[in-house]
Amino acid sequence: MITDTRLTNFIRSLEPDGSENLERIRREALAAEVPIIRDETAALLKCFIRMMKPERILEVGTAVGYSALLMAEVMPESAEIVTIENYPPRIEIAEKNFRESPYRDRIQLRTGDAGEILSELAHSDEQFPFIFLDAAKGQYPVWFPDLLSMLPSGGVLMSDNILQDGSIIESRYVIERRERTIHQRMRDYLFTLKHSEELETAILTVGDGVAVSVKK
Repeated sequence: MITDTRLTNFIRSLEPDGSENLERIRREALAAEVPIIRDETAALLKCFIRMMKPERILEVGTAVGYSALLMAEVMPESAEIVTIENYPPRIEIAEKNFRESPYRDRIQLRTGDAGEILSELAHSDEQFPFIFLDAAKGQYPVWFPDLLSMLPSGGVLMSDNILQDGSIIESRYVIERRERTIHQRMRDYLFTLKHSEELETAILTVGDGVAVSVKK
C-alpha cells in the first residue's frame, strides 16, 4: 500500500501487458467495478508461483476468475487450481472465463459457502502447497485453522487486502461503526499470523497489503 500515487503509477507503468484473454477480463472487471487484485499484487503472486512451482493451488475468492487465470498461466503444466466463490453473478462470469481459457480442465471452481467448503477440504486431509486468500476479510480468522491444516511444511499462505486502505492502523473508534467488526478481526488475524509458532510471516505494503506466511 504505497501512498505516493506517482510512485505507484510508475511501478504499474512498468508492467508488461498480460495475455489477450487476461487483459480482456481485467478491462471488463474494472469497467464493472469488480474488485480484482492490483497490478503490484499480481506481479508478486506470479513470482511466488514461478518460484514455488506448486502442483496444487487453493484460492479463496474467485470473483470473475482473473487471479486464478493469472496463476494458471505461470503454474507448472501438471498443476491444478481449486478456487472458491459464493456470489452467483460472479460465478457465472468466472465459469465463462474458465471455459474460454486453455486451462479449463485444470481449474476447479467450487461454489457455495467458503467456510463449509474449506471445512470439507480440511477434513478430507487435502493439502495445498500454495493458498491465495482474497475473499471476505472478516472471515480470515474464522477460516484460518482449516487453511493452516491444509498447508504442508514449506507451503505458503498469501493473504491479500490486509491493510484495508491504511485504516488498519486506526483506533476502532475512528472506524465507522459498521466496519469495526471487520477492522478488529483483521487486526486479530494479523496478530495470529505473526505469533503462530507454525508460521513465519512477513507483512508487505504491496497493493492494499499482503501477508506472506510460510509453514515451518
